[in-house]
Order: sequence, then C-alpha cells, then structure tokens
Amino acid sequence: MVPELSAVRVLVVGDVMLDRYWFGEVSRISPEAPVPVVRVTRNEERPGGAANVARNIAALSAQASLLSVTGDDEAGRRIAQLMQEEGVAAQLHRDATISTTIKLRVIGRQQQLLRIDFETAPSHEVLATALSDYERLLRDTDVVVLSDYGKGGLAHITRMIAMANAAGKPVLVDPKGDDYSRYRNATLLTPNRSEFRDVAGSWKDEEELTRKAEALRQELGLQGLLITRSEEGMTLYRAGERLHELTQAREVFDVSGAGDTVIATLAVMLGCGAEMSEAVRVANRAAGIVVGKLGTAVVHREELFT
Repeated sequence: MVPELSAVRVLVVGDVMLDRYWFGEVSRISPEAPVPVVRVTRNEERPGGAANVARNIAALSAQASLLSVTGDDEAGRRIAQLMQEEGVAAQLHRDATISTTIKLRVIGRQQQLLRIDFETAPSHEVLATALSDYERLLRDTDVVVLSDYGKGGLAHITRMIAMANAAGKPVLVDPKGDDYSRYRNATLLTPNRSEFRDVAGSWKDEEELTRKAEALRQELGLQGLLITRSEEGMTLYRAGERLHELTQAREVFDVSGAGDTVIATLAVMLGCGAEMSEAVRVANRAAGIVVGKLGTAVVHREELFT
C-alpha cells in the first residue's frame, strides 16, 4: 500500500554544500607527474549535505523546508536556485565572512579520481539569527532533521533538540565527530558503521555490538539508534528490540549521499504515522536504490513504492 506523503512537513537544519562534478575522459598519464590527465567533457551541480536531505524529502512528495547558512557568493546563490527547482522552501542565511562549502569531484571512466573541498565555518551572529527562525519554523513542521556535517552550522544543536522535544516534534540526527553528548535526547540517531566505531570502539561479534549500541542509546536518552552498515544493511536498536535489515542493493555504484536518503526517508515515514521499525524497512529499500545511482542522487516516491 502506497502511503500518503504529500501532507508530511519536514524541517531540515544543518550544513549545506554545493556538489560539483567534472566528468571527462582519461587517455594518458601526465608527463609532469604520475597522475592521469582528465579531459573534462561535461559538468554537473547538485545540492549536497542538508540540502541533499531536503531534496530527497521533496522527491518523496513530502513538504520540505531547509534552514541553513551559506556564503554571500555564487555557490550560495546556486544552492538557493537548485532548492527552488527541487521544490524545497529554503531559508538560507548569507554570511559575507565565509565561502559556501563546495565539494568538487573529478570523474574519469565512471570512477572518482579526485575531490577538492572549499569550506569555512559560519559566524556565531548568523547562527544565532538562524536559531530564531528555527523556533518559528518548528511550529509548522511534523518532523525535524538535523544534518550535521561538522561544518559549524549546528553550533546550537543541543538547544534545537530541546526545543523540538518541548514542541513534541520527533527529531532525527545524522551525527558527525566523536562527541555524541550534544545529541542527547534526540528521537533517533543515524550513525554509519565507522562513525559508531569511532565513538563506541570496535566489536568482535553481534552480541558485543548490541551491548555497545544499547549502552550508547541509554546514555544519550535516545528512543532509537540506527546504525547503517553498508553491505551489511542496517540495524535499529530500541528498548528491548533489535531489528536488522539486510542490504537490498543490487549494484553499488556510488554510496555518497546514501545517508541523506536514509534519514530523509525515515523522517517522511515517521511523519506520515509509520512505526519506527516500518520506517527503517522503507529507508533500507531507499538506500538500496540510491547507491545504484551516481553522486548525490535522490529516490522518488514512484521508485520506492512500486
């Protein structure tokens, strides 16, 4: 049965970036250094980070709002344009003291050869202004997604989680770094396997992984902890429950942005009233689809429910 998603309202807050792709042909090695020479034949621009989460939500036919900070530059204006084209209601605060984060990827023979990052952290004053907008937008949303890419846009995340809890809105967090205490009392946390290992340490078997996951879940006061595990699928830990979903990917072409698709799908499903375990099943299906596409891609509602 295809759920009705068009009435679901999701607010995405976090670090946005512009993903640029240069595609070309590789036919020789440079005489200057042992590196391939790429003759660029075309280029693409796609919204990345929290902007990619928002466009995934819109692709599922839900109502997506985005709150973030960009530089007052060409890349920031391009992100705003792309969000409008994707049907996302974006409020992007412009900080003239920074440059919008750009990730430039050079692709040759369908393989990523190089990535170049341009980034600076936004100022505290701009972030404080965004916090007042967050409080206002919170009133007209069903689910909150906090997409942390470690670029500085979520300096007030602890307060944002508290405000969402006070408003009775589920808050999902895609974490970054090794200090998870700032995510305390979120509804659901979605680290990938390596991110969880950095925080909880390694494990020898599933039993030890379960112990570590449940200990972290209880320590942070989370309703759920979802660990995405690449080729092993994903595992949801809740009080007295462990749900493991095997990967559904038929062909893995590119995993970049897959976490964005997962948390976007989770938010939309929870927003339409699905139980958390069912939301995880659908998100796992979405992940299996999106890794078969190149770059920061999306999964459309028709792909997911047909």
